[in-house]
Amino acid sequence: MIDYQALLNLQIPDTLHSYTNKDCLLYALSLGYGDTPLADSQLRFVFEKGLRAVPSMGVILAHPGYWPRTMDTGLDWVRIVHAEQGLTLHKPLPAQASVIGKSRIVDIVDKGADKGALITYERRILELDSCEPLCTITQTMIARGDGGFGGPQKASAKPPSPPDRAPDHVVDLTTPADMALLYRLNGDWNPLHADPDVARQAGFDRPILHGLATWGVAVRAIMQAVCDYDNTRIASIFGRFTAPAYPGETFRVNIWTQGNEVFFRVAALEREVIVINNGRVELTG
Repeated sequence: MIDYQALLNLQIPDTLHSYTNKDCLLYALSLGYGDTPLADSQLRFVFEKGLRAVPSMGVILAHPGYWPRTMDTGLDWVRIVHAEQGLTLHKPLPAQASVIGKSRIVDIVDKGADKGALITYERRILELDSCEPLCTITQTMIARGDGGFGGPQKASAKPPSPPDRAPDHVVDLTTPADMALLYRLNGDWNPLHADPDVARQAGFDRPILHGLATWGVAVRAIMQAVCDYDNTRIASIFGRFTAPAYPGETFRVNIWTQGNEVFFRVAALEREVIVINNGRVELTG
């Protein structure tokens, strides 16, 4: 059972993280960058010559680990799923750096005993030596087994919505069957994405793909369709997870452009299920 005030005051330890060119390469490869290896536009993310960091890599920097499981939270961690993900880039990410992550829980909403609880936390990533901000991450989780604890109940903010017209771009990207096993090497060791027994305990028939992997594939589609793989064009990214995705599925990313805003929606084609909705990317001017 959630203790509202104790969870809100949870002291998630700061995280030091030194990442190298190799980590930068691994992240890009885990999302399928470089599948056309002779294309210079993708090569810049998967080859050390002139290496650039994929903008969405900000979400894996100085990760505090799966703290709902490793800390005294009172949460039924097995039943937690990813609900929303945001990233604001204060400047383009360097291909290698030493950083510090400062995490805190910013909101807990009681949706009711049958709907669970929404938990939002923020992680600020600062360059270690200068303390200059690189990016800010926001993440909302649904603790499906922890609703009805008597905490605050409030309506969620209205999410971004695409224009009411056909998409400007449609990008289909196929994911490999081992994608979750590769993506977890970026630092997310939640066994839900690798262990069939844990997946069954959580109510899935097999391990699901990391939400951040699906989210990263969506950003890859936008980089391809809208940005010509220019990493400096991405200022912020948001997406709402609406259904679990599985390794090996084909993702159809519908993309709408409207000035410096890009809206997106991701469907798992084989199941005809929307897995990310209400996506929005803000482009630099």
